[in-house]
Amino acid sequence: MAYRIAAVLKSGAALALAATTLAACGDTGGGSAAQSVHAVGSSTVYPFAKLVAENFSRSFPDMRSPLIESTGTGNGIQLFCSGLGPNTPDMVNASRRMKPAEFDSCASNKVDEIIELQVGLDGIAFASAKGGIMLNLTPETVYKALAAQPYGKPQTAKTWKDVDPALPAEPIVVYGPPSTSGTRDALKELILEAGCKADPAMKALKDSDEDKYKQICTEVRDDGAYVDQGEQDNLVVQKIQANPKVVGIFGFSYLEENLDKVQDLPMNGVEATYDNIASFAYPGARPLYVYIKKAHMRAIPGLQDYMKEWVKSWGKDGPLAKIGMVAMPADTMTANAAKVDAMPVLTKAELEAK
Repeated sequence: MAYRIAAVLKSGAALALAATTLAACGDTGGGSAAQSVHAVGSSTVYPFAKLVAENFSRSFPDMRSPLIESTGTGNGIQLFCSGLGPNTPDMVNASRRMKPAEFDSCASNKVDEIIELQVGLDGIAFASAKGGIMLNLTPETVYKALAAQPYGKPQTAKTWKDVDPALPAEPIVVYGPPSTSGTRDALKELILEAGCKADPAMKALKDSDEDKYKQICTEVRDDGAYVDQGEQDNLVVQKIQANPKVVGIFGFSYLEENLDKVQDLPMNGVEATYDNIASFAYPGARPLYVYIKKAHMRAIPGLQDYMKEWVKSWGKDGPLAKIGMVAMPADTMTANAAKVDAMPVLTKAELEAK
C-alpha cells in the first residue's frame, strides 16, 4: 500500500509525497486498517487523553485503540514536527501553546497544515504533604526562591525565611517538572516571569535586552533546591508525601486526585480550585491543547472521530471534569467544537498574536 511505502521515504521531497499519499488514502475503510491514532506529549494532558481514548474504543470497538504516550510537551512537539507518515505521531497533547519557533520547525519538515484545538483548562498547583509545611505564596516569593539569578543577583536563599521573613525557616526544596515539560514552561510564564516583572528594572530590561531578561526571569536554580522529577507527576506526589517539609509542583488534576495525601499552597491568597481556575482568578490557570496533522485526518481511521470524542467529553459535567480537567467557558467550547468539523489550519500569525 502506498501509505506503507511512504514510511521508508526519508528525503524532503519524499515527505511532501507522503503528505499527498496520506490524503489520498483516506478511504481505507475503518476497522480493517492496521493504523491507529497515535498521540504523544504532555504528562498533564495524558490522563485526559487516555480517558478519551478509552471512551473512543467503547464507541468504535472495531477500530484499534488509540496509542497515547506521555513524552512531555516539548519532546512531544518535536516528535510531532519531525515529518509526515506512519512513523510519526498524528497529534500532540500540550500543556501550553505551541511556540512560533516550533511551528517553523514543523513547516521545515512539511508539517505545514496543523489544527489547533483547545480542550480544557488546568492550573499549576503548589502543594505539600497533608499537615506539612504551609506557605502563603506569591509569584515574587516563588521567583526569589527558585530563580538562578533573582533580579540579576546571585542566588543566596537557603530557607523560605531568607526569601520572606514571614515564612518558616525551612530549607527550600521543591520537586517539579523538567525543562521539556509544558508545566515547566507555564511555571516560567505564569509565575516566575510575573514575579520577576514586579521589579521595574526587569520590565525595562525586557525592552532593552529580551534575551537577558528571559535568562534572569525564567532560568531555574540548579543547586539542589529545585529537583527535576521528570515527566512523573505521580512521583512528585509521592516525594512530598514522604517529606512534610518539601513542596511539589504539578497539574491541578493531580492535586485534586490526591487531596487525601497533599494540601494546596495558595498563590496570592487564592487556592487552586476548579472555580478559581475556570475564572482565571488563580494566577497559575492555563489552557490545554492538542495539535493534529491535517494531512493525517483522512488517512488514519478514527482520527476525526477521536477528536469528536474530546468534544463529547470536555463539558463541565462530562467525564474529563470528573478526573480533574477544568471545563472551558461555553463560547470557547463552541468555537473549538466547530474546528473539529471545519478543520481550519493554524497560522504563525495566530501564535504570535497571543
